Amino acid sequence: MRNLYIIALALLLCSMLSCKPASKQIELAQTEVEIMQQSLQFTLPEIPTFLTDPAGRADYLVRHYWDNVNFADTLYNKEEELLEQAWVDYCDLLSYVPLSTAHESMTVAMTNLTVNKEVFLVMAELADKYLYDPNSPMRNEEFYIPVLEVMTQTPVLTDDEKIRPSARLQLAQSNRVGSKALDFVYTTRNGKQSTLYKTKGDYLLLFINNPGCDACGQYLRQLSTAPIIDRMVKDGDLTPLAFYPDEQLDEWYKHEEDFPDYWINSYDKEQVMHKQNLYDLKAIPTLYLLDKNKVVLLKDATPSSIEEYLLINS
Repeated sequence: MRNLYIIALALLLCSMLSCKPASKQIELAQTEVEIMQQSLQFTLPEIPTFLTDPAGRADYLVRHYWDNVNFADTLYNKEEELLEQAWVDYCDLLSYVPLSTAHESMTVAMTNLTVNKEVFLVMAELADKYLYDPNSPMRNEEFYIPVLEVMTQTPVLTDDEKIRPSARLQLAQSNRVGSKALDFVYTTRNGKQSTLYKTKGDYLLLFINNPGCDACGQYLRQLSTAPIIDRMVKDGDLTPLAFYPDEQLDEWYKHEEDFPDYWINSYDKEQVMHKQNLYDLKAIPTLYLLDKNKVVLLKDATPSSIEEYLLINS
């Protein structure tokens, strides 16, 4: 795509310079193409030689990743592939620095992008694709939050364009790691009701799921066969709470026996979680690990990350 664009530009320049000698036409056209090619290259910043430790080098690279990109250059409006690859590599780098550094860098990058609304929207879509989409292996709500914050505050977007990011930001900031999980009522098969906050245990494993869901079944098998989880449940240190947020109770009853007897298997009788948007349910299954005070330790976790956390901290 880039080559076709360059060739078209070269031909246009040749036609515009038809009054010049042929050799001059070619020379000037080639010069313009070379300038264009140079402006569209993505060049990483040069890390100072005195930074030798990996942490320091990663910090510098993340903070200066976009230094060589002039976002005001409208040529980038046509270079979505170039921007996408640069974005993917950037998001990967964020995992190697403290979260505070990642937040700061992402905020600066997205703010700088507002000089070119078209490119800003392209990068916002890339953030949706890689950091928000539940099917993305790079999904990371913490990296996505500063993107949403800039989108909701920038004067570049209209009020209508801010509606979706505002809703997503509100949901992302709920049940965040380090904050207390929102309480809700759950109902078990025998009609008994309780709340998240009344459920005892040094740790609480909240497993939001749908009956018959393949991924849910896979998660459940991993969790129910993990030795550390089995031991902690038997010792009374961990309480597993399965919660079904939808309304097809016939399906829920059909799959009740999928869960071990020692799990609390429940559903949302009044559909409060959906009605009040208490939890982000774009991705199911969703796993949370809470401490005894219902502070979120892990959010959107995997069975492996749950096991790893418990092995290190229990």
